[in-house]
Amino acid sequence: MDSTGWKTWAEGASSGLGAGMAVVPYVLLQHYRKLKLSDQETLLLIHLISFKQVEQKDFPTLEELQEVMGTSAQSIAQSLQKLLKEGLISIDEELDELRGIQYERYNLSGLYIKLGQCLAALEKNLSSQRSSRLKQQENLEPEEGHNLFVVFEKEFGRPLSPMECETISGWIDQDRYPEELIRMALKEAVFAGKVHFRYIDRILLEWSRNRVKTVNDAKAYTQKFRSSGRS
Repeated sequence: MDSTGWKTWAEGASSGLGAGMAVVPYVLLQHYRKLKLSDQETLLLIHLISFKQVEQKDFPTLEELQEVMGTSAQSIAQSLQKLLKEGLISIDEELDELRGIQYERYNLSGLYIKLGQCLAALEKNLSSQRSSRLKQQENLEPEEGHNLFVVFEKEFGRPLSPMECETISGWIDQDRYPEELIRMALKEAVFAGKVHFRYIDRILLEWSRNRVKTVNDAKAYTQKFRSSGRS
């Protein structure tokens, strides 16, 4: 095959790669160390997922796993034993009633449960950090009515995410918006029925461009804007 032929073959192969893609939980790649998994054990789990999704093989043989992993069958068998012992995988026995054949398949529900617990622990940690930050804010501003984070949580009807807390902090620390102006922008968003951070940020940016620096300025600008909208 000449260079042109190889190039054409490579282009054809690359266009078909998407059809053979397996979906691997990103949380597995992030937290496999927390599950005390080695690189080989993690790779083995990825191959089990891939065999199931791409080749519809629920119980690949040691030889098939050995071929894709490039390690000994004994080493793979040891890894499988550890995964079974840790409850990350199990082996289910199934019966094909039409053909009267009994077969086995790997069940990875234990892995997904463990990964779910990792996500829950991560969310708990983030929630704890958010609560700590709110508590610090409350210590600085004892009256609940002056706590900007609490005001936003009440209007949104839910706890703020860490990113949303960072957005509010950015308005105060980086953009230097007065807190009463931020609360005014929140009220305008509620009035417009668009209670989300992008809309509030656009209000503050619009006010900044038009030299709106106080609540009175904001009220005058908003009244002028609404009056021009009705005319």
